[in-house]
Amino acid sequence: MERPTGRTHVTPPPRLLPWPSPEGNPCYLVTDDDGSYLSRLADDLEALQLATGIDVLGHAREVLEDPASPYREVRFAGLRLAECLSDALRVAESRGMRLPGPDTEDA
Repeated sequence: MERPTGRTHVTPPPRLLPWPSPEGNPCYLVTDDDGSYLSRLADDLEALQLATGIDVLGHAREVLEDPASPYREVRFAGLRLAECLSDALRVAESRGMRLPGPDTEDA
C-alpha cells in the first residue's frame, strides 16, 4: 500500500497560446512541463511577436512624425500597430495567468 506523502499535485492553469484556432478562438495548453515542445514553441512565438512590435513601433513613429506622410502609409502603420498591440496584450494575458497567486498562508 502506498503511503500518502502529504503533498498534493496541483495542475497549473491552462496556458493561453499566442495563436488562435482556425476559427479564431483562443487556444490553451495544459501541461506540467514548461519545457515541452509546444511550450517552447509558444515562448519563441511570444518573443517574436514582441520583437516585431518593437520594430513596427519604430517604423510607425517615423511615419507619424513626418507631416507629409501619405494617408496610406499612416493607415498601414496604424493597422500594423493594432495587430502588434493585440499580440502584446495576448502575451501579457498569457503570462499574467501563469503568475503565482498570493501565498494563502501569509493571509
